[in-house]
Amino acid sequence: MAARLVKRCTCLLREATLVSPAVAPVGRLRLARVTPRTLTSSATSPSSHSPGSLSGLLEKEQVFTARQEQQEVDQLIEKATQPEELLQLLGGGHCLHKNHAALMLIQLSRLVSDKPQDRASLVQDARFQRLLQLIDSQIASVWHGPLVRLLRSLYALALPTACKELQSVEQEVRWRMRRLRYRHLAFLAETSTTYMQERGSQELLAELLTHLERRWAEIEDGRTVVALMAKTGHLSEPLMNRLEDKCLELVEQFGPDELRKVLVTLAAQNRRSVPLLRAISYHLVQKPFPLMKSVLLDLAYAFGKLGFQQTQVFQRLAADLLPLTPRLTSSEVAHCAKSFALLKWLNGPLFEAFVQHILDRAQTVTVPHLCNVLLALAHLNFRPEREDQFFSLVHEKLGSELAGLPPALQVDVVWALCVLQQVQEAELQAVLRPELHTQFLESTSPKDQSTFQKLLHINATTQLEHPGYTGPRLPASALVPRLSVLQTKVTPLQKELQDVLKGLLGSSGGGSFMVPTQYGWVLDAEVLLDPDSQFLPLRDFVAPHLAPPSGSQPLPPGAKRVAFLRWEYPNYNSRSRELLGRFALARRHMQAAGFLVVDVSTIRPQLRRPATPGFPPSCGRKGSLEGGIFPKAPVSGIRSRPCIPGLRAGPGEWTGPYGPEDTEVAFQIT
Repeated sequence: MAARLVKRCTCLLREATLVSPAVAPVGRLRLARVTPRTLTSSATSPSSHSPGSLSGLLEKEQVFTARQEQQEVDQLIEKATQPEELLQLLGGGHCLHKNHAALMLIQLSRLVSDKPQDRASLVQDARFQRLLQLIDSQIASVWHGPLVRLLRSLYALALPTACKELQSVEQEVRWRMRRLRYRHLAFLAETSTTYMQERGSQELLAELLTHLERRWAEIEDGRTVVALMAKTGHLSEPLMNRLEDKCLELVEQFGPDELRKVLVTLAAQNRRSVPLLRAISYHLVQKPFPLMKSVLLDLAYAFGKLGFQQTQVFQRLAADLLPLTPRLTSSEVAHCAKSFALLKWLNGPLFEAFVQHILDRAQTVTVPHLCNVLLALAHLNFRPEREDQFFSLVHEKLGSELAGLPPALQVDVVWALCVLQQVQEAELQAVLRPELHTQFLESTSPKDQSTFQKLLHINATTQLEHPGYTGPRLPASALVPRLSVLQTKVTPLQKELQDVLKGLLGSSGGGSFMVPTQYGWVLDAEVLLDPDSQFLPLRDFVAPHLAPPSGSQPLPPGAKRVAFLRWEYPNYNSRSRELLGRFALARRHMQAAGFLVVDVSTIRPQLRRPATPGFPPSCGRKGSLEGGIFPKAPVSGIRSRPCIPGLRAGPGEWTGPYGPEDTEVAFQIT
């Protein structure tokens, strides 16, 4: 208001120098004589008819009213409820200011935004076309605020790309880009970015993104940061980096809703910004604000999608969600269970509540939601207390609808039942029939390859855990391991295991490394021991677990086939010594195949656990395994101790004072 008043006074002083000499000198002009009424309205005074007076100059050029004293036209525009009321203003004898045409178009866009038929007829109206022409002739005089809103409104009216009036407005916005305030730029980015992409306004969009990036320091509020991250962050990597920095600066001012929006935006763009995630986690734990149900669900989804683990946050999410579980819908329960499964976070009471929720709504729960909960339980290897009732419901629902599910989902569901040891013969037959599994045999897509690996596990379940199964199985040609199974990066733990075993075996040929089996699992190492714990050559004896089976001589009486399975930190539930369902199934299958399984993992050296039955209770001297399966063989740098997984906060991150360099290799026989 003050800026417009100064600008108007400057204009009046400039015009006063051009009037006749009879007018008082400019130096004698007094602003006090120019009343506020004169500056803000077109009303005239008795002396206003004098052609040389300042009042006459004000009358010749109408001044746009301030919002505190709205004119009649402003009120008519704001109160209009039909497009016809606005179009009538063009021929109603009203004195329209240069901004009134822009405001009329903005209001027209609001009135027909959700009425496509009215919008189409409005664009064809001759009065609307005249209004566009009026805008085109006065575009340089429209203020910044109405200008950016006008562009958004013209986009919403779906004007043709070749419309010259729209192009004129776009060009005017480009020319004014440096003079626009940052809030105007943010408004354009929030409301018009999608339209610019759809209409091919790439130059305008590129300039907008450039100015948003260069002037990022002008951001003062968290809402602008969140809106820009959601709308434009995926379009410009440098801009997103700046916005993340600004978000770190303002995160202390954020409430739960802003924190939720930032996390959901990061999850949608798959941006794992660890400093920002740590800052948000800190404030979620430290601030006592209450978290609504929708916020809790979105937080669980975002953390699960990004794979970021923070124990205190998960504890709070689980504690806050537990009393809300009876009020959740089946869809929300399914999505929440899936999110916690992605986080590898098993909270027993919460998952028991999820299962109880499904049982209470057994008649209305849909099969897809039931499948999601089942997959989450299998991923975490969790069997609820009321497992008989729950799995009875699962078999009842799947009995009639399993065949109607997508093929990949059918395989996932039956695989989950295999993990939880609840699969039935009819379900095994449903996914092992040739017409279903054939489509996955020759496919090379990663998703189909993963589904095929699950089919191998299901087929192994029929051989190892269901000896009475008589239904179809995978053909022998499908059991031959593929080269892609062995093309994995060697981890430090894997290399250390191989080096130690090679030192033990020497050149005796008594061991193999990276052994693919017909069951879909790859053994990290395999050795064969006679009753005296001496190595036997593997190639001389029959190996039914290979595909195709090799060897001709039967195993000597008392011989033991030993499989080494390496468990890294991602193979365990978070903050737990329990393997995830997939890896628990692998160990179970190898044991059922007649192997003596040796679990190889890393441990934190400061922890001490009770000895496992059948395993040496003490380490003996450092650098050797006493007792166990290698009673006399020297082993360098390995201690024998029950397996304790490490703690991790996501890929490549560690929590606590210890890191990967502080770990030791541990063997555990199961």
